[in-house]
Amino acid sequence: MFRNLRNEKKAISEEAAKKLLKEAPRGILAVNGDDDYPYAVPVNYLYDEHKGRIYFHSLRGGYKVECMERCDRVCFTVYGNEQIKEEAWAPFVQSVVVFGKCHPIEDREEMFEVLKNFALKYYPSEDLVHREIKATGHAVQMYEIEIEHMTGKEVQEK
Repeated sequence: MFRNLRNEKKAISEEAAKKLLKEAPRGILAVNGDDDYPYAVPVNYLYDEHKGRIYFHSLRGGYKVECMERCDRVCFTVYGNEQIKEEAWAPFVQSVVVFGKCHPIEDREEMFEVLKNFALKYYPSEDLVHREIKATGHAVQMYEIEIEHMTGKEVQEK
């Protein structure tokens, strides 16, 4: 069902792919949009390696949410770890592409726990996280991507 990398020499290890997923600040979420056009948007996210899930937040409505309600299959991409190895003008960059099914977290207690862990990735203090969730958490919906397939690679940008 899922394709392997065309050039296996460019593949990175599963550990390297998971490391990039943990460390990258943003990813690109791609959903099935209107008239078979893909719709891809940058999102802040949290990767939970133990659960094999990627979490992100959204409002409870809007185009992205409508698309996910129609079709739960998504693609999620991160890139980073840019390094100069051989030629000063042509860096190497890693990327990870994830395929999975995306659903809102329905249990509010679980959702707020995920929201807290998500926010701790971005906010400078736990106190600030608690204040922000108290002020705006009621309007947030957390979504989870259940990872079905993941590939990672490194390419030189030249």
